Amino acid sequence: MHRAAMNKSEAAKTLFRSGANCAQAVVGAYAEECGLEFDQAMRLASSFGAGMGRLREVCGAVSGMFMVLGLKQGYCDLTSKEQKDRHYARVQALAAEFKDKTGSLICRDLLGLSKGADTPVSEARTAGYYKKRPCLEIVGLAAQLLDDHLQAHAGQPVFGGANGDGEQT
Repeated sequence: MHRAAMNKSEAAKTLFRSGANCAQAVVGAYAEECGLEFDQAMRLASSFGAGMGRLREVCGAVSGMFMVLGLKQGYCDLTSKEQKDRHYARVQALAAEFKDKTGSLICRDLLGLSKGADTPVSEARTAGYYKKRPCLEIVGLAAQLLDDHLQAHAGQPVFGGANGDGEQT
């Protein structure tokens, strides 16, 4: 099934099962409606997987949510404190909802790891990998929370159109 035809949660999970990292899975599920070519979306999100390049910091699915939120409802008038503050309030609300459901925004906490950064070598995607990691469900949750948020705010102004003119669209 084509990504556009399935719900965002399932699309993100399908991408993750196909080898996308957690950030790529979320961003990839929204690539078309964000005006990104699929390859652009994958490159944009590629550094954010495994808590930012396996540093195990902010969960890549969370970073992916925020990238899409910025593309869909972000601001581009760099002089507008109101637009920046409104956007940051949306980011924080989305983060709070994710944290309420998962307990953390931090990759190592979500995975139950005690140390910080891992080696830069990614793990092979085996049946055992998917069994021991909650990542598949987390990317699905992130995409669903984002979709719910975008729908709830669909009638509100988004600042700055795709042309970057800074006008409300």
